[in-house]
Amino acid sequence: MNETLKILLAEDEPSLGQIIKESLETRNFEVLLCENGEIAYEVYKKEKPILLVLDVMMPKKDGFTLAKEIRAENTTIPIIFLTAKSQTSDVVEGFNLGGNDYLKKPFSMEELIVRIKALLNRTSSENNNDETITLGNFIFNLKKQTLQHKKQSIQNLTHREANLLYYLIKNKNQVLERSFILKKLWGNDDFFNARSMDVFITKLRKKLKEDPSIQIINVRGFGYKLIY
Repeated sequence: MNETLKILLAEDEPSLGQIIKESLETRNFEVLLCENGEIAYEVYKKEKPILLVLDVMMPKKDGFTLAKEIRAENTTIPIIFLTAKSQTSDVVEGFNLGGNDYLKKPFSMEELIVRIKALLNRTSSENNNDETITLGNFIFNLKKQTLQHKKQSIQNLTHREANLLYYLIKNKNQVLERSFILKKLWGNDDFFNARSMDVFITKLRKKLKEDPSIQIINVRGFGYKLIY
């Protein structure tokens, strides 16, 4: 990397926060370290980082609440959650709130760095794509993350909904393998991420229900197929 990329890190454990900050700075990232969610939100508004690394359990404002507030005004910035929580419901909640990745403590610095770089590369590729796609009676815009049915209001999609729909469309009438899309959009294909993807598929089906000719079929043991 030739330029310094600004990352916001919200972590209330001082020692861990400093370790992450120093590790990322050796990779030419500029790290804005915040000790709680309230400070992190103010720093986010002022500094406009390109990626967020948020601890879930923080004082004053937890990571989930912070992510929800930021997602309300920025649907594209990548968000990675750090947490000691391991319940499936917690992981699913994190993704439903707009998280792009979920790293469980303890973790290696190299794993965090790899995931950060993967998200930034993916975001850069997606931002360069201004493609508008006709999908049955819908118009889908990946860059704007919108889905519009004829004569109806525009539906705003989350970052992950938009990209999941994009890959389904690109593989229309073919099976989109679960493992491929999980690694592409979630970072890995473990059980928790698979559960989260099922939730997003359900959301997309609801958004597309106005056109009955469009179906997302579950191909058991393999993945999903978009038919229209």
